[in-house]
Parts: sequence; C-alpha cells; structure tokens
Amino acid sequence: MSTPIPVQHTSTANVLRQFYALTKPRVVQLIVFCALIGMVLAVPGLPSWFDVQRAVLACIGIWLVAGAAAAFNCLVEKGIDAKMKRTAWRPTARGQLSDLQALVFSALLCAAGSALLWLTVNPLTMWLTFATFVGYAVIYTVILKPLTPQNIVIGGASGAMPPVLGWAAMTGDVGPEALILFLIIFLWTPPHFWALALYRVEDYRKAGLPMLPVTHGNEFTRLQVLLYTFILFAACLMPFIYGMSGWLYLAVAVAVSVGFTGYAFALWRSYSDTLARKTFRFSLIHLSVLFLALLVDHYLH
Repeated sequence: MSTPIPVQHTSTANVLRQFYALTKPRVVQLIVFCALIGMVLAVPGLPSWFDVQRAVLACIGIWLVAGAAAAFNCLVEKGIDAKMKRTAWRPTARGQLSDLQALVFSALLCAAGSALLWLTVNPLTMWLTFATFVGYAVIYTVILKPLTPQNIVIGGASGAMPPVLGWAAMTGDVGPEALILFLIIFLWTPPHFWALALYRVEDYRKAGLPMLPVTHGNEFTRLQVLLYTFILFAACLMPFIYGMSGWLYLAVAVAVSVGFTGYAFALWRSYSDTLARKTFRFSLIHLSVLFLALLVDHYLH
C-alpha cells in the first residue's frame, strides 16, 4: 500500500504571522509607548475613566496607522531588504507576500486607524497621525532615504511625532510640552541609527543606500554620533527646566545621557563593530528609561 503524499499548503496562522511581521511589531510598540507617555503627561493627576478609554482608543488607532506605514515601507523597500542580512527575512523581501497583499493590508490598516482616531478621539490626532504616515512611508522611504545621507535627520521628524500624537489625543491641541518631547526623539534618532549603520555599513553599501558611513566614512560618522549626543543631553534636561518634571526625572535623564555620551565618546576614540552594536543597544535603553522616568515622575512631581 503506497504512502499518501502530503499536501503542501500555507496555514492561515503562518500567513497571519507574515502580515503581522510587516507591521514591525517592536518598532510600533516603541511608537505606541512614546505616544502613551504623551497622553499621560497631558492629563494632570490621575486620569478619569473617560481619559483611560480615550487613551486606549488612541493607542489602537496610532498602532494601526504606524503598522500601515511599516507595511508600506516593507513593500517599497523589498528589493533593498532582500540585499541586507538585517531585513532579508521580511515576508515581502522573501516573496512570501505579494505586492498587492502588502499594499491592501497597509491601506486597510491606515483606513481603520484613521477612522478610529477621527470618530473616537479627535480630527487633529487623525490628521497628525496621517501626516506622520505620509512623512515616513512616502517622504522618508521613497524620497529621502535613497537620495541623501541626511535621510535619518530629516526623516526623524516622523519618528519623533508619537508624543505629539498622544498629547493631541488627550488635549485637542499641541502644547510646548509635546514639542519638547518631539525634540528629544528628533535629536535621539541620528546617533541611534548611525550607530547601527556603522556596523551594518556593508549592508547599506550593497543595497545602494547613501547612509552617512557609506558617503562620509566611519570617522566622520562617529564624530557626528558624539556631537549629537551632546545636543541630545541638553534637550533631555528641558522637561525639568520647563517644569514638566521633577528631580527624579532629572537624575535619570543625567544618568542615561552620561551613559549614551560615554558610549559615543568611546566609539569616537576607538572603533569596533562590537562597540557600535553596544552603542546602538544602549540608545534603545536610553530612550525607554528616559520616557519611563517621565511617566513615574509625573505622578510624584
């Protein structure tokens, strides 16, 4: 009796995992976390039940639109992603999902998130979130990234928007506090990404992307990382100076900023891929701890 030949098929669960991967979950989680910090800081004292409901809906809407932008980015950069070890696993780069599937998925997420923000939060938050989608998915991905080594600097404006979105969701406007949070992330983005680009330089060169280490070299990029951490250090003090936060935040901000600057200084003095990788990883710790300190300090200040 012959053995039956198994039928090859793609399970629904596997397809769902591929679509989920398109949303760059870890990046989107950080985006929503930063937006949530903006929401919390915008509400004096303990939030009411209405505030909690609005914050939850806003987080869902922002997650949907951010996931849509990530999926569109994967679609546009599938050829580049396929050439880079860091991104070659993405479903679009491997051909596991078609261009049409990725495009429809991105459009549906963006439409659903925008509608949710418009109907349950406020129009300002919807328009700011949609503008962020356009800024990242179109202006950064399609125009800036392949054309200029300053792509991360200019495109960083989109990545710095989450606290502004959170603030707008709760207040219906954009206050100076939200702009301070925007400035911190905007200045954090270049040293964060350039540290990554330093030890992934061959990937970027192979992909034909004009990242700073490719166009200006290793030494110049290391200097830029160091200089940006100095400016970032000053920006991280602004919530305390403006009165948004108290001494707890200040202590944490100084500690993590000294750490980030220390890594950047060591990297400038003597380069190694290992040190660049450690600098990149610490940059993630820096931003996460900084915003967590803002959150805790808000209820103690």
